[in-house]
Amino acid sequence: MPNDTYSSGSSTFPALSSAVVLIIALVVLASIVLGIIIWWRIFSKTGYSGALSLVFLFIPFGAFILLLVLAFSEWPVQRELNLLRQQQAMRGPGYSNPSNPQYPPQQPYSQQVPPPYPPQRPY
Repeated sequence: MPNDTYSSGSSTFPALSSAVVLIIALVVLASIVLGIIIWWRIFSKTGYSGALSLVFLFIPFGAFILLLVLAFSEWPVQRELNLLRQQQAMRGPGYSNPSNPQYPPQQPYSQQVPPPYPPQRPY
């Protein structure tokens, strides 16, 4: 065929396109792994199991469902805080735990007068 203009650069196109596809696949994979790590930490800090972040992989619209769970449910951390507040209220307002003080005792402040500034010389 004398008119072979389309086949002159065709050997570089498949190599270039496969390299672009590979780079895009690596970026997508890295994004998914980073997203799972981020959500794992969020769920762990709220008191839920970090494995809930894997819902994103298996359930379509998993992010939306988990966002609703986080928004409208009582977190285990909040539940524990409310329980501790109720226990503190039952003990009474004047209760303090002397065996475990919250702050170490401080020494009283001394009433030292700072030294006077040196006299200024006129220029």
